[in-house]
Amino acid sequence: MGSAVITARAAATFEPVGRSVATARAFVRDTLQGWGYNDVVDDAVVLTSELVTNAVIHAGTAADVLCLRSAEGVRVEVADHYPEREVPLQSSGIDFGSPDRENGRGLLLCAALASRWGVEYSPTRKHVWFQLDLPDRPVGIRSAGPVLPTSLLPVTDQRVRVAVVQIDSTGAISAWNEDAAHVFGHTAEQVAGKQFTDFVAWPHTPGTSTGIADALQLSRWEGSYGIRGADGRTIAVYASHLRVRDNDGDPSTVCLLVRDDERAVLQSPVRAPVSDVSSDNRTADPFEVFIGSPAPDDLDGLLQRTVERARDMLDADAAFLLLATDDETELEVRATTGLPSARQRFARVPVEAGTGRYGSARMPAVHEDLTAVPGAVPLLADTGMRSVVTVPLKVEGRLTGSLGVAAENAGRYSNEEALRLQFAADRIALAVESARLGELERLRRGSLSFLVEASDLLAGTLDRDQTLALMAQMTVPTLATWCAVYTIADQSSDPYLSYVLHEDEDLIDGLKALLSKISPPDPVPTPGARVWSAPAEAGHRAAVSTSTRTLAADAPLSMSTATRTTLATAQAVGGETVVLPLVARNRVIGMLTLGKPSDDHFRQEILELAEDLSRRAALALDNARLYSERMAISQSLQRSLLPPGLPDVPNVEIEVIYRAAGEGNEVGGDFYDVFPISDGAYGFAIGDVCGTGPEAAAVTGLARHALRLLAREGFGGPAVLERLNAAILDEGARSRFLTLLYGELWPREDGSALLKVVCAGHPLPLRLRQDGSVVPAAEPQPLLGVIDDLELYAEEVVLDPGDVLLCVTDGITERREGSRMLGDDGLAEVLSTCTGLTAGAVAGRILRAVERFAAEPASDDMAILAMRIPEPQPQPQ
Repeated sequence: MGSAVITARAAATFEPVGRSVATARAFVRDTLQGWGYNDVVDDAVVLTSELVTNAVIHAGTAADVLCLRSAEGVRVEVADHYPEREVPLQSSGIDFGSPDRENGRGLLLCAALASRWGVEYSPTRKHVWFQLDLPDRPVGIRSAGPVLPTSLLPVTDQRVRVAVVQIDSTGAISAWNEDAAHVFGHTAEQVAGKQFTDFVAWPHTPGTSTGIADALQLSRWEGSYGIRGADGRTIAVYASHLRVRDNDGDPSTVCLLVRDDERAVLQSPVRAPVSDVSSDNRTADPFEVFIGSPAPDDLDGLLQRTVERARDMLDADAAFLLLATDDETELEVRATTGLPSARQRFARVPVEAGTGRYGSARMPAVHEDLTAVPGAVPLLADTGMRSVVTVPLKVEGRLTGSLGVAAENAGRYSNEEALRLQFAADRIALAVESARLGELERLRRGSLSFLVEASDLLAGTLDRDQTLALMAQMTVPTLATWCAVYTIADQSSDPYLSYVLHEDEDLIDGLKALLSKISPPDPVPTPGARVWSAPAEAGHRAAVSTSTRTLAADAPLSMSTATRTTLATAQAVGGETVVLPLVARNRVIGMLTLGKPSDDHFRQEILELAEDLSRRAALALDNARLYSERMAISQSLQRSLLPPGLPDVPNVEIEVIYRAAGEGNEVGGDFYDVFPISDGAYGFAIGDVCGTGPEAAAVTGLARHALRLLAREGFGGPAVLERLNAAILDEGARSRFLTLLYGELWPREDGSALLKVVCAGHPLPLRLRQDGSVVPAAEPQPLLGVIDDLELYAEEVVLDPGDVLLCVTDGITERREGSRMLGDDGLAEVLSTCTGLTAGAVAGRILRAVERFAAEPASDDMAILAMRIPEPQPQPQ
């Protein structure tokens, strides 16, 4: 300490274990308080905590702490034993590392808080020291003010009256002194036994919902309110409350009251911060003094630094910070030290009413022994903490959070510590709220972007299975660690586990097996997320059962794959699990289940985002269901319009190729049919209804079924078509004109076949002979569905062995590429190259030629019917 005379010395050595940091803090605090240096205790404890942490945690060695007292202040020296560090006498090119791996945070604090500091190295250890000078103030006085002129002293009556009121455990007045009677005008007899709240005019300050009844339950309270006097006027008073108990253990509250303009008589002086002057004589920022410099630029870092500083300042074993929700009804755990933070992070507790409420969150509170008031601070349940002090974080009178420190011993804290902690909370409240609002704004922007992308993805598919997969993939891992989607087919069906996803693919099968063994969540339509504990309970039971069997087998080191899977699954579902209903069109169609791993909780912002996603996903899933149902109905109806199959016609090869235009259409305006009429006779038809799509398909069904019915009734070709024409006209406005090629086929014993053909407005059938010539096989006649009286006739055609009869619809002949069209001549040219091919090969070559004719997909239905008379095979000799 330079030339200063050392008047006292204290030294201690601490082993390289985590608990040593707290012990070192206590050593320094007790030493400096014993010397009467309370003004520099807090800064000394903070600096010692950082330097000892560097030694016992990072360097991994014992730490020597030496405190030196002088008239000017105190010097604290912290040394570690780091034998691997050598003093580099010359450059060796070797990086020996540093025990100050956390960006030299301890040294930065020394620069910010200490009057002087330094670092010394020796071959066997590093030696860090700092000096804190005492403020210039009278010794032995806890608080004092300057000598003021008489004119500046507080004004009071000639006699200051202090009203003393005692309220029993029921809130009734049990004592009322003479000063109370003089100030308020009520005699002791008039108020005895009446409720104190009947006389109190409690201020309803925005952001402060604590009432007088709550204040009377606290061990200590100080503040302002009003008392209604006997004349009906409200008298503003300043009050100091103390909760006491009598010899029988009955509690009561003693209230000292003075007029509000005389509050200086009772008001506790606010502890002024020790002035901090930097090297350039500028006053240091109180926020930077408490947090340290540089201050963290993110909310989580700021909150974690805050709880660490609060813990060190009060020499606590643990500290915690909770942030209030926007409506101030709940507090959310955001940072802890000395507590199982993974178990507590983002957990919520109510502020005001209900089981497990966070008592007195809006005012400072001291709990000397938590075992005497179980549940007063739910966060500390089952943590071993006995005493705790909590203070609110407020911005412009609005509750924004709560800061608390706790110790394992009872009776560690008093109102003095509460005032010091409140002063620290006031330093950082605005910075915390600003960082919280910044984080909230980033979350909201991210949420909007997420929902926009999710909406685009969900709107891009009408496939049910793909929608389920998208729902799960959007939630994992963005919103949750794992996800399960349950679907409900109809109101009478039970929920069905449709999709399961985990961020670790190896756990999906185990998670699916676990969820399959438990009852699904109830399909409750109430909006919002609700906690579902069944997966965690089932996982715990499975883990216990598996562990028991493993231990019984006396082979815990050789666990089977199934055992490891069970334990990993239990870990995966051990945290919080929530269920969100999937509601679409006022019906619950499923549930979206989100889960976290062991002892983890969901943030409220995440749950709100998941709720928005569930609404969009439910509508997308229901749209996919409706689309799938209608597609199934459409395809079923369309398939009923197609022939069930081609008959086996003796000595005749038959091949059909059919292509309906339009996505999802199996049947259009073109149709075909081949069917037996009677023994030895077969009917065939190929037609084209005007237009495409469902309306044309309806006429298609009418035509195909009418042809079969009329032909089997014994009507010839012309009669069949004339009656079909009448049936089409009977449809009225729904009727459509129809081109139709209808024929009857009789195979002959000589290997040829006789055909009787009627071509009603349809492209003419083409006949391919063995010599490669192609000729029309019929004459054109009027189409159907236009005029009433038709006079049709049948034409006979004989197909010899090797001949091919090709029948097509106009989707083939009218295939276009710009101004070019395939036409009848182009089709005949392609057919002329098919000599010697089977019926199937002929139909395939025609289709390939049509597809290659134009680059664009076909816009019209296409049908190809090829019939070929095979040549007789030579008989073996």
